[in-house]
Amino acid sequence: MPSLVWIVLPYGAFLSFVGGHLWRARHDGFRRYTSGADLDQAERIGSTAFGIAASLIVVARIADSLTSATPSPPQGGIYSSITIIEIIAIPPAVIGAALLVIPNLIAATGGRPITPLDRATLPTLAAVLLSGVIVRLDSIHSESRSSQTLFAWFRSLLTIHPHADTMSHAPLLYQARGLILLLFVAIWPYTRLAGTFARPVVTTVEGITSRLKARSRRPARVTASHLS
Repeated sequence: MPSLVWIVLPYGAFLSFVGGHLWRARHDGFRRYTSGADLDQAERIGSTAFGIAASLIVVARIADSLTSATPSPPQGGIYSSITIIEIIAIPPAVIGAALLVIPNLIAATGGRPITPLDRATLPTLAAVLLSGVIVRLDSIHSESRSSQTLFAWFRSLLTIHPHADTMSHAPLLYQARGLILLLFVAIWPYTRLAGTFARPVVTTVEGITSRLKARSRRPARVTASHLS
């Protein structure tokens, strides 16, 4: 059972994350909820706010995970900086996601149907952020819990020897945090938030590709040597 929950489920969530992004890239290029004449100002503001805030949270989480792997976990300035970044970024992340999701739940405009995942997006995001805050507050009293459970488990998933016992013996709070994160990772590509990070990448790749094609279609210049 521990292997099913803490090894099989994570890899299933990762597969859903990657496969979902590939499907969305081929299906609509992440344009459906991030561009178009029917995208109002609130949604544009929400997309920008969520993108910036979520990026800060992800960077802080990665920095926390990497530094916790060192013999001396982050202390003092580093730990305080990571905590402050997360505290500052959480409110705009929630507000930005709300501006993207809630108006469409109230009135589905532009022929964009509401799906069950649309209704689950905001509660799941709220659970992710709230559980992160609770874990952060708990780590103030026991700084080693996150590094010995969540971070150690996640790093092991990137190796050929994942450790299920790391989470199966973790406190319930940390187990719940891990399962919530897996759920969010699995559904992310199919929600209205997916294009926040992927859409700029797709746009950049499409721009580079179009420029390369345009150059290849240009007729070769005829030089004097060719004429002679």
